[in-house]
Amino acid sequence: MNEDRKTLEQRAQMTDIERLRHSASHVLATAILKLWPEAQFAAGPPVENGFYYDVDLPHRISPEDFEKIEAEMKKEIKANHQFEKMEVSRDEALDLGTKGRLAALSDRNQPSKFKIDIIEGIPSGEKISLYRNGDFIDLCAGPHVMRTGNIGAFKLTSVASAYYKGDEKNPQLQRVYGTAFKTKKELDEYFAMLEEAKKRDHRKLGKELEIYVIDEDVGPGLPLWLPRGAAIIEELEKLAKETEFAAGYRRVRTVNIARESLYRKSGHIPYYAESMFPPMELKEHGEQDSVTQRYYLKAMNCPHHHKLFAAVPRSYRDLPLRLAEYGFCHRYEQSGELFGLMRVRSMQMNDAHLYMTPEQFESEFNAVNEMYLNYFKLFGLEKYLMRFSTHDPTKLGQKFVNEPELWMKTEDMTRNVLKNSGINYVEVPNEAAFYGPKIDVQVWSVIGREFSIATNQVDFAQPRSFNLRYKDKDNTEKIPICIHRAPLGTHERFIGFLIEHYAGNFPLWLSPEQVRILTIGDDAKLVDYSMSILNELRAKYVRAEIDQSTDQINGKIQRAEQMKVHTMFVIGKRDMEATAVSVRVHGKGNLGAKPRVDAIAEILRSIKERQA
Repeated sequence: MNEDRKTLEQRAQMTDIERLRHSASHVLATAILKLWPEAQFAAGPPVENGFYYDVDLPHRISPEDFEKIEAEMKKEIKANHQFEKMEVSRDEALDLGTKGRLAALSDRNQPSKFKIDIIEGIPSGEKISLYRNGDFIDLCAGPHVMRTGNIGAFKLTSVASAYYKGDEKNPQLQRVYGTAFKTKKELDEYFAMLEEAKKRDHRKLGKELEIYVIDEDVGPGLPLWLPRGAAIIEELEKLAKETEFAAGYRRVRTVNIARESLYRKSGHIPYYAESMFPPMELKEHGEQDSVTQRYYLKAMNCPHHHKLFAAVPRSYRDLPLRLAEYGFCHRYEQSGELFGLMRVRSMQMNDAHLYMTPEQFESEFNAVNEMYLNYFKLFGLEKYLMRFSTHDPTKLGQKFVNEPELWMKTEDMTRNVLKNSGINYVEVPNEAAFYGPKIDVQVWSVIGREFSIATNQVDFAQPRSFNLRYKDKDNTEKIPICIHRAPLGTHERFIGFLIEHYAGNFPLWLSPEQVRILTIGDDAKLVDYSMSILNELRAKYVRAEIDQSTDQINGKIQRAEQMKVHTMFVIGKRDMEATAVSVRVHGKGNLGAKPRVDAIAEILRSIKERQA
C-alpha cells in the first residue's frame, strides 16, 4: 500500500521541532554522500520522535557506521550552510533528476531514479521546489530551519529495511533513523526516557508479572490473560460500568460474527475490508436450495449496536440512547505491525454508541469529553491531547463515504464543540474514520512517553445506511446522529499503557494481588491468626494471598517485592499477641505495626475510593 503523500498545506503546518528534524534528514543524506557518493535517496521526512532517510546503497549500513556518518553530519552543521529554496519547473526538475543531480552533491552518471518517480507523482499545477545546503541539492517542498547550524543536538539511532513507498512490489531500501533536539539537554533527557521505557516495557513486565501470554499455537496478536491480568480487566470493567451507569448508559451484548450483508450495509466492506479477517463460507439450507453465505469475524461493534437501535420503534423521548458493551473485536493486523498488547488481532473494547437529536449533540459530546477528563485524573494523566481528524475531499468514495455536505456539517459541529469547551486539540486532515470525523486521544505516561489510547467518533453515514429512525415532536421520522466512543480504549492497549505508566506498580485498587500475608515461622496459632485475616480480606473481595512456605521472612518479602504485590502484612508472634499486623508497601518499605482492624479498614477504604 502506498504511503500517503503530504500536501503543501500539511507541510506548511510543521512544528519547529519537525522543521529541525526535517533539516537533520538532509544533513544525514549529505553525510552519507560524502562517504558513499553512489547513494540514491527516496524520502527523508520528520517522524514522531525523530527523522529518517531511505537510501539505496550497495554498502549495508550498520550501527558501526554511525560514528563516521555523525562525524560528517557535524562538519556540515559546523559549516552553517543556508537552506536555500529554489522553485523550478517540472521539466527543470526532471532534467536535474536525469543528470543525477537531485539528492546529490554534483551531477552523476546515474539518474536520481527515486526523485524522478516522485516528480512524476506530483499533481499537475503544484509548485515544485528544491532545497540546497552547501553542495547538496534535494527535491523538497520544505520547510526547513534557516541554516544547518540551527540544528541542535542529534544522534543516529537505528537502521532498518523499508520498501519504497511502503509497497512490497517496490525495491527494498535502507531506512536510517535518527533524532534531533534543540539542545543537548533535551537529547540526553530523551535517551534517559528511552532507557527508563525499556525497564517499563509492557512485554517484559507482562511476562515477569504473569499478566498475559501470547502463545504460538494460539497465534500471533492473540493475547491470553493470566489470572493476574484478568484481575486488572475486571477492575477496569467495574470502573467503566459504574461510570456509565451513573451517566445513563444501558448495557447490551452482541455476537462476535455476522453475515457479510451486515458489514456491507455498515460500509466496513469495502472501506475497512483490509483490516478484517478473511470470510468463512457456510452453506445454509433454505426451504428450496442451499445458499452459500459469507460470515466475518466482528471487527467493530457499531453495526451490531445499530441493529439493536433499529429493533425497537424509537421516539425523540427515548433520546439520547446510550448503548454500552465491552465488546470483542477481531482485526487482521499485518504481522509486521503486531506489537505486544499495543497492536493485536483480538481486542475487547470499552465501546458505546450514543444516538441523539442534533440539538443534543453538543451536550452529549461534552459529557463524553468530561468522562475522558475524569479518567485522566484517576490514572494520573496530566498531559493529553485530542487529535481531531478530518476527511480529505479528494478521497471521497475511496477512503471516505461520498457525502461532501454531511462531512462539512459534522466536522463544523465537532470543531465548534471542541473550541467552546476549551479542550486542548489539534486538527489533522485525512485521518478521519470512513464514516465521519474522529478524535484520537493521545496521552503521555509519567516518564513522558506518548500513547494513543482511545477514540471518539461522530457518525453521520451509518445511521442512514441502517435506515435508523426516530419519531420527532412533529411526528415526522428523523435520522439520529451517532457518537462512537471508547474512553478506556481496548483492554489490550490500555493495560499495556498502564503497565508502562505505573512500571507494574499499580495502585492498590488496580493491583492484581492487593495484599500478601507473610508469616514469620509456622507456629499453628500464628498460621490460624494469619488465615483468619486472609479470610476476612477475601470475604470483602480483596485479592489477598498468603505465603505459607517455610522460607525465611526476607525470602518471602523478596518474592512479594519481585511480583510488585502492593501491600504485605508481615505477621510474627508479637503481631499476633497484639492483634496487629506489620504493614509493608511495595516501593515504600516498612510502615510499622498497625492494629489489625485499622490496617484492614485502610485497605478497604483505599480500594473503595480508588486512591492513587
